[in-house]
Amino acid sequence: MGSALILAGALAGCATYDKCGTADCGSGDAKVTANVRALIDQHPDLGAPNSIDVQTVSNVVYLNGTVSEGLESREAESVALQAPGVARVINLISVSR
Repeated sequence: MGSALILAGALAGCATYDKCGTADCGSGDAKVTANVRALIDQHPDLGAPNSIDVQTVSNVVYLNGTVSEGLESREAESVALQAPGVARVINLISVSR
């Protein structure tokens, strides 16, 4: 019986995760991501379009990708912080040189 309760709790957690993994719960995060993406795209010096991936979870923006200079990585972080709704930026951008 204890196993059934644990399994039921795990399934409920999966249902919550699946629901929040879609636009249902993350519509605010999707908007933050779109705002950050738009700001980054306005800066042609940040590399080729889409060379920096933007993801948002609970208003925390994660930047991933590769740029040619450290200055570009710092600029992308600074630009992301300017977007409305951003609580924090986690900069995981690597520098190719």
